[in-house]
Amino acid sequence: MLVGHLAVGFISKRMEPKLSLGTCLLAPLLADLLLFVFVIAGVEQIEFGSGSGAAQYLHAVNIGYSHSLLMGVVWAGLFAGAYYARRHNARAATILVAGVLSHWVLDVISHQPDMPLAPGVNTALGLRLWSSIPATLVIEGGFWIAALIVYARMPARRTWLSWIILGGGAMLLTLAWIGNISGPPPPNPRVAPVSSLIFFALVVAWGYWLNRLRGKR
Repeated sequence: MLVGHLAVGFISKRMEPKLSLGTCLLAPLLADLLLFVFVIAGVEQIEFGSGSGAAQYLHAVNIGYSHSLLMGVVWAGLFAGAYYARRHNARAATILVAGVLSHWVLDVISHQPDMPLAPGVNTALGLRLWSSIPATLVIEGGFWIAALIVYARMPARRTWLSWIILGGGAMLLTLAWIGNISGPPPPNPRVAPVSSLIFFALVVAWGYWLNRLRGKR
């Protein structure tokens, strides 16, 4: 998933307004950020084949350290623990744990059977939602729209700039998502991990910027 993970971040912000939107987005995107770091470092491996849409061309060869259920629990504990050590907000830390773990759950729903339970364990799960573009548009797209509405209706300092940054960012992310579920594989697979890492880092930065623009009224 892509916008489905982002939707979790927006819902998390609504559940605990004291959390920065950037932190809320970082939690469900953490597994993907780790994936591309590990791929660049040679720890994990993904391959790009042919076809239209990531469900067809993306093959997860070895992603147990970033995307397995067991390591998701580890990363969630470390991430939320670091937040709690700094902010001493147990409710927010609990929401962050759920945000990190949601990545595995949503990827099981959307992926081919390539989501591992633990590193080195052959059993992998996947319900193949992304194999059906209409179903993906309805289910993941509906979740994304609902999350944006929930966030937009939160009490906040609303300015023209904040609406432009929110709307423009959401539109660009929606286009990127549509390209991901229906478009061709990356033209240069060798640089795809680096460009993907930059993309997700910019999404998190967008969240922190938007949180600052829409601070409390």
